[in-house]
Amino acid sequence: MISVENLSKSYAGQVLFEKVGFKINDRERVGLVGRNGHGKTTLLRLIIGEETPDEGNILIPRNYRIGYVRQHLDFTEDTLLKEGMKGLPALQKEHHWKVEKVLTGLGFSVNDMQRHPGEFSGGYQVRLNLAKVLVSDPDLLLLDEPTNYLDITSIRWIERFLLEWPHELLLITHDRSFMDRIVTHTMGIHRAKIKKIPGNTEKFYDQIVQEEEIYEKTRVNDERRRKEVELFITKFRAKARLVGLVQSRIRTLEKMERRDRLVKINDLEFSFNYAPFIGKYVVSTKDLGFSYDPEMELIRDFNITIRPGERVCIVGPNGKGKTTLLRLLSGQLRPQNGEVIWNPKTVKGVFEQTNLKTLIDSRTVEEEVIYSHSNVDHQKARNICGSMMFEGDNALKRIEVLSGGEKSRVMLAKILVTPVNVLLLDEPTNHLDMESSDALLAAIDSFEGAVIMVTHNEMFLHALAERLIIFYHDTIEVFEGGYQRFLERGGWGDEDDRIATVRKTKAAIDTEGRLDKKALRKMRADIITQRSKILNPLEKRIAVVEAGIVDNEARLKNLHAEMQKASENSDGLKIVEISQAIHTCDETINSLFEELEELTNSHEKLSADFDRQLEAVEN
Repeated sequence: MISVENLSKSYAGQVLFEKVGFKINDRERVGLVGRNGHGKTTLLRLIIGEETPDEGNILIPRNYRIGYVRQHLDFTEDTLLKEGMKGLPALQKEHHWKVEKVLTGLGFSVNDMQRHPGEFSGGYQVRLNLAKVLVSDPDLLLLDEPTNYLDITSIRWIERFLLEWPHELLLITHDRSFMDRIVTHTMGIHRAKIKKIPGNTEKFYDQIVQEEEIYEKTRVNDERRRKEVELFITKFRAKARLVGLVQSRIRTLEKMERRDRLVKINDLEFSFNYAPFIGKYVVSTKDLGFSYDPEMELIRDFNITIRPGERVCIVGPNGKGKTTLLRLLSGQLRPQNGEVIWNPKTVKGVFEQTNLKTLIDSRTVEEEVIYSHSNVDHQKARNICGSMMFEGDNALKRIEVLSGGEKSRVMLAKILVTPVNVLLLDEPTNHLDMESSDALLAAIDSFEGAVIMVTHNEMFLHALAERLIIFYHDTIEVFEGGYQRFLERGGWGDEDDRIATVRKTKAAIDTEGRLDKKALRKMRADIITQRSKILNPLEKRIAVVEAGIVDNEARLKNLHAEMQKASENSDGLKIVEISQAIHTCDETINSLFEELEELTNSHEKLSADFDRQLEAVEN
């Protein structure tokens, strides 16, 4: 458990947070949300001691260990497995199976275990750093955008891993669905304050909206009341017989708190320009083939026809050819075999991560937009910059000072300049914050043209995908249907089978066919893992229901107090209104108690089943 008290931090005159406080309690999994540049990563760096607060304290218990994935790559061992084992706690230095399990889940193969860490790409080296932190079993795990370097199968694995995490977790991610499936609490940096609530991001943002609506209504009412008091004082100040009332109003005015109007926080609001298109198809491939290595063909005999308005998502593990296929379709790569046939009436808008490098550091945001198309004048460029949250002088920022998220928004702005009827997007949510990702999802959803997108974001897949191009096990499959249908048909189950196979091949069996002690420990660990996987969601829901009962009982108590007051005032309308609220509250509490009873019974039954399985293994 850590405790933060009166913490303040600012940079170059910008206040990130001021006199904030919160606690991360035992076994809480906390999602940290907030816009890019508002201090999420800074808060993590303050917790690990890489930054110093302007004021305030972070109280960390003695011998409390914090795990944080560092971007610095410093490998000293000659194999991947040995390097991963450096992360193990002192009492587990020989538990190589634990490292193998995590590395396998993060996408490394059995053969990779004996390769040198330097042979891997930068993304896989960051995964190795992540694995070292995960196996170190820290008391508090800090994860800052862990999905950026993971493919979809690894993301699904780490989600299961984190759901079983037995300690505290503080998570930053732009992937809302990933966060919501993991966290027990959501904490947000908003208007230089930090607020933490039980529940997911939807509950957090709903509560923020509700509180700000109440604040604004209160502010308007206070201003109206203030004007009425000031008018009374002005009108009757000279009347001697009303001097007492005037003085009373003056004292009331002095006590009234003046609330400032909330500064509007701009959201990313934009839509892609659609160029009208008439035709039966947008693009077709015929026996498409490509490889970087003659001995390993990434794409072979691939055929697909994409029709106007279709949403096609390209999914699969990293390194299998997803981005290569998108670059072949966009024309950035030439096929070695077969062909890509575009309808001559198509106009393409292409977003690719490597395209960020095409931005010229010395140019301003506005200049990048102006130079991207001949039809763009100064005013149109400014309008587009504004829609991408580069308003006013922010449009004059030079590219060299922009963050990764800001550069991504510049690339999106450049696409908006020209009307298009097909979008080709490669991981467009990387480096965007949660709010910007939501705005991008809405813009893609409302776009009338075809969309071909590489993504590992399951929220985007569920919301958009009508067809899938799946890279898996060195094959490419076109799946006719959405992402939910794909999951229902088996989805990524083979990945779980692959991990299970790796585990089984490492289980030792003696000559008489009996499991040895190591294999028995393995079976015990698997039962415990399965127990956590099944019981943790139940326990999470039980906690939510219990909190709901407490909240509603507190509300019921307040309602009874209001009822007594209304009865004393003989306020009939109020009595009816409160009676209805009490009835609703009573029904809610009864419903929650019934659900709690069902959940508790299920938990006890399942828990007993797992206890019997463990007893059987141990005996």
